[in-house]
Amino acid sequence: MRLEEAEGILPPKLFRTLKDKLKEYKLAGKKSEQAIGDVVTAYQKALICPAESIGVIAAQSIGEPGTQMTLNTKHFAGVSEMNVTVGLPRIIEIFGARKASKTPSMKIYLKSPHNKSEKTVRQISANLLEVLLKDVTKEINVDLLNTQVEVVLDIEEMHNLNVTMKHILTAIENSRKIKKVKIEEKGSKIIVKLDEGVKLEKLFKLKVKLSELFINGIAGIKQVLPVKKSEEFVITTAGSNLKEVLKINEVDKAKTITNDIWEISKALGIEAARTAIIEEVLNVFNEQGLKIDVRHLMLVADVMTMDGIVKGIGRYGVSGEKPSVLARASFEVALKHLFNAAAHKEVDELEGVVENIMINQPIPVGTGHFKLKLRQDADLSSGKISNDFSIKDIKGLGDKTVEILKNKLGITTISALEEAAKKGELKNVEGLGEKMEEKILKGIKEIKEKEW
Repeated sequence: MRLEEAEGILPPKLFRTLKDKLKEYKLAGKKSEQAIGDVVTAYQKALICPAESIGVIAAQSIGEPGTQMTLNTKHFAGVSEMNVTVGLPRIIEIFGARKASKTPSMKIYLKSPHNKSEKTVRQISANLLEVLLKDVTKEINVDLLNTQVEVVLDIEEMHNLNVTMKHILTAIENSRKIKKVKIEEKGSKIIVKLDEGVKLEKLFKLKVKLSELFINGIAGIKQVLPVKKSEEFVITTAGSNLKEVLKINEVDKAKTITNDIWEISKALGIEAARTAIIEEVLNVFNEQGLKIDVRHLMLVADVMTMDGIVKGIGRYGVSGEKPSVLARASFEVALKHLFNAAAHKEVDELEGVVENIMINQPIPVGTGHFKLKLRQDADLSSGKISNDFSIKDIKGLGDKTVEILKNKLGITTISALEEAAKKGELKNVEGLGEKMEEKILKGIKEIKEKEW
C-alpha cells in the first residue's frame, strides 16, 4: 500500500509517526509498501466493531483488575504526616469525582539551575510550607481575669519557618475572621483583647480563630519533602494548591502536577482534568502491577468530562443524569425518579440498553442496532435481488406517469430511466412535459444520494 492511500485511513498522529519511522529506517519501494500495509492492517484490526457495547467492556476491564487491588495507604518513609491513597480507595475517589481528596499531594518541579542546588530547593520548600499561628506558638491561653487571649510564641520555631513578629501582627490585623480587637506585643508574647463587651464564649472562639490563623507560605501545603531524582531535585508535598504554586517564578509550570482532579480543572481547564483522570488511574493500576488498556480509561474520562465539568460515576453524576427515566430508576431510588418523571411529564424514548432490557425489547447494541428494509419490488423467487430501484420510488411521480414510461418506453427501473434521460428519449414521449422531465431528473438525483 502506498503512503497516500494510508493517509485516508490512518488517524493524523499515527500517520505522522508512520511517515517519520519510514524515514528513520530508510524504507523504500516494496519494503515501504509492505510496512505501510502492515500498519494499516494492524490499525483496522484494533478498531472496535460498529454498535459494540463499549461501556460494558470498559466497565468489566476496569472492574476485574480492581478486585485484586489492596485497600492500604502508602506512606512516605520517615515522614508520618505524608501519605498517599492507593489501590481501590483511590480508584473510587477518582471515579466518584470527590471534591475533597483524602490525601492531596503535589510534585513540584523547578526550573534550571534552581533544581540542581539542594540549598535553593530547601529554601523554596520552606517558603511553600503553610504556617499557621499554632505552628509557631508554645501555647495559647485565655486569661479570664483580664479578659484577653495570650499567645506565647516559640522563637526557635519562628526562625526555622522564616516567620517574624511583623508577619504575625500583620496577619492578625488583616484577618477577616478576627475583628474589633486590640493587639499588644510583650516580648515573646502577643496579647489580644476584644474591643466590645467581653463574653466568655467569644474569648474561647477568639482562641480557636487565632490558633488556625494563616501566617505564611501557601495555604493547603501541609508538608514538603525535597527528593533527588536522577540529577534534579523534586519537591513532593502533602496538601495541594496548584493555582498558587504555579505563580512562583522558580517553578516549572509545564511539569508540576497535583493529584487533585478538581484543582487541575479549575487551574488548567477540563481537557487537563480529563488527562489527569486517565493518568491517575493508570498510575494506580501500574503501582499494583496490573495491566489495563488505556482506551477503557479514556472512555470513562470522556464520559466524566464531556459536559465541561468533572462528574462522578454515581447517582449525583453520570448515572443520575441519564436522559432515560427507566435507566435512572434502575440505578438507585427508583420511586423518586419515577414520581419526578411523572410530575414533569417526561417521555422515555427507549434508546438505551437498560430501559429496553427492563421492558423485554431487543437492545440497540450489536445486531439489535441495525434495521433491515425489504424492497417491495424485489424478485425473491430468482434468488437474486437487484440493487436497482423502481421508478415508483421517485417522490411525486404519479401512477399515470409510471404507466406512460412503462408502456411507451418499457422503463421500470431508475437506471433505465436515467439512461433514457441522457439519450433525450423523454422529450419525445407524448404526455410528458418539460416540468415532468425536470421532476424525474430531480427524483433520480435524490434517490442516488439516498443511502441504503
